[in-house]
Amino acid sequence: MEWLISLVAGAVGGNLGGAIFKNLSLGTVMNSIAGILGGAGGMSLMNSLNASSGNALLNQLGGGAVGGTVVMAVIGLIKKVMGGGK
Repeated sequence: MEWLISLVAGAVGGNLGGAIFKNLSLGTVMNSIAGILGGAGGMSLMNSLNASSGNALLNQLGGGAVGGTVVMAVIGLIKKVMGGGK
């Protein structure tokens, strides 16, 4: 269940990141996919840092959302630098 929460939070984070960083946005579907990947990574990072000693739900949501936003922004930046951006 914790993975599902982080993946959904990652998708939301990817789309929020796309709304905030419009010049790096990949579109709704790709923002969601990048966010899901970032959500998994964010949760793994939070678990490796033993951050789960606090509120586990907040760690899953926060790690997923931040991870999703970061991965979406990095992929958008790479795409833009390589000439595929707007």
